[in-house]
Amino acid sequence: MNQQTNQRLEALLERVQKPARYVGGEMNAVVKEWQAGVIPFAFCFPDSYEVAMSHLGMKIIYDVVNRQPDMLCERVMMPWVDMLAGMKAENIPLFSLENRKPLSSFAAVGFTLQYEMSYTNILHMLDMGGIAVKNEERDEGAPIVLAGGPCACNPEPLHPFIDAFLMGDGEESVVEVLRAIAKGREKGLSRVDILRELAAIPGTYVPRFYEASYHEDGTLKDFQPTDKAASLPIIKRVVLDLDEAAYPEDIPVPFTEIVHDRIVLEVMRGCTRGCRFCQAGMLYRPVRERSAERLFKLAQKLVDATGYEEMSLSSLSTGDYTQLNELVRGLNERFADQRVSLSLPSLRIDGHLQEALTDTAKVKKSGLTFAPEAGTQRLRDVINKGVTEEDLLRTATEAFSQGYSQIKLYFMMGLPTETDEDLLGIADLARKVAGCYYAIPKGQRARGLKIVVSCAVFVPKPFTPFQWAAQDTMEEVRRKQKLLREALNIKNLTFNWHDSELSFLEACFARGDRRMADVLYEAYLRGCMLDGWTEHFKLDAWLAAFEAAGVDPAFYANRLRGKDELFPWELLDIGVTKAFLWRENERAHEAQTTPDCREYCLGCGLTRFEGACAK
Repeated sequence: MNQQTNQRLEALLERVQKPARYVGGEMNAVVKEWQAGVIPFAFCFPDSYEVAMSHLGMKIIYDVVNRQPDMLCERVMMPWVDMLAGMKAENIPLFSLENRKPLSSFAAVGFTLQYEMSYTNILHMLDMGGIAVKNEERDEGAPIVLAGGPCACNPEPLHPFIDAFLMGDGEESVVEVLRAIAKGREKGLSRVDILRELAAIPGTYVPRFYEASYHEDGTLKDFQPTDKAASLPIIKRVVLDLDEAAYPEDIPVPFTEIVHDRIVLEVMRGCTRGCRFCQAGMLYRPVRERSAERLFKLAQKLVDATGYEEMSLSSLSTGDYTQLNELVRGLNERFADQRVSLSLPSLRIDGHLQEALTDTAKVKKSGLTFAPEAGTQRLRDVINKGVTEEDLLRTATEAFSQGYSQIKLYFMMGLPTETDEDLLGIADLARKVAGCYYAIPKGQRARGLKIVVSCAVFVPKPFTPFQWAAQDTMEEVRRKQKLLREALNIKNLTFNWHDSELSFLEACFARGDRRMADVLYEAYLRGCMLDGWTEHFKLDAWLAAFEAAGVDPAFYANRLRGKDELFPWELLDIGVTKAFLWRENERAHEAQTTPDCREYCLGCGLTRFEGACAK
């Protein structure tokens, strides 16, 4: 950024709501010199600074790339509306936090795809950064645009905008891809030839080298490579040894409050429970754990480097971590004198967590989070949640007896086979949890009971047993939300629910094909952005975009799929087979549960990957 532009930026920062979002310079931020032989990479998070700085994946990739002597990584986030307006008025391009470099000056820019409703932000960030929104319109010197993250498992709605997708774990593949781009530039290769080099890297999908065709009814007919450099299917990347995997020992500490302002320790990756709605539980298989010893060392270094007074244990199911009690006890012993508290999110409520709860409560009692997901045992069996009402009430009683008084309960509505009785079961369960608190004598319980019930709208996701399911219509979701609101009129209880309109759009993109890219582009042209924030979501503009693109949203969100329909995301092999997912779908409709695969192999297909599964 030249001096004149920098001066305009400094003046603008005095006028925006939260300038700390844009100034950089945080403690532990890495500022490397731009010089010959060092490839510059921009890690782009398509949401606000507060959300981006809470994301563990960004911290890992930021650390991994900056540890390479021939690479540098700088952060770029989606500006908030006040900053966006100011940047456009002052003709300031989207820039990185570390060196205030325009996005277009990087050799490669990478977007993390965490949530479908951030997709319009990606297009706006490219445009603001001086990069052509469509990949076919980028000139030879333009950055290579990459994307990864959980939503990359179905890349098709973004195929005209992203040059290459990195599938699966990114710690190793991002370095390989960046090095290939650097070598291609050094050799003077054309843009297309560089992309051919990337297509040869395992786990990398280059959409321009593939073509889709459709049946008359609109379903996918065929999907084939069009270039000899392209392969099919793309096999996801898996980092098998988490103890040896890269993990940051220091992280940038924001000047302003963020969503999750604490140290995060990833104790394990993957889950063996097999909840049938859960995409992450399938995508991140196999289960891999970090040893307690490795986590102790990381925790000490992160506490020393940041000064944070709160630490969270992160995974899909922290209660299943085999060394949980040892880890909790050891962390509390090490950091009790420093008043560093420990939070245990995503707890399994069927585990015997008495010891972990007791040890955690010794320092500071933060709230606990449990996810029954459904209000009745029948529906919990349908989704294979594998927990009972007795499990929840026992664990809630244990927590209240240890001095906890705040509990969050997560549920979903619109699950396959759901009835109104299942919905009303949520209210019944919440009342019983409150009863556990009041059953403890006044002098033996903490004051200030607070129960938060959050109910998301079920969104059918790729690579789950429910990928064939239809989502409830927006009208039906609203009816169910009204029913539940009336039933949850309970003292000391707060009820949060998701917007039916947002969930509807999320379903369209989650299972969308290449035609959804036309809808996305039309929505971008109509000014849609920050769609994940209710106050900025414009349903009318989205519906106009569907109409302009000639696409029926109900085809993607509300349609029941047939067993043998070819899905757009089948270009990716995540290890779990379609046959296994269908079997689980059938078992769901019979309300038959499937045991944890740590007990015995269920034949999900993962054993095809050497070393990937202990079974």
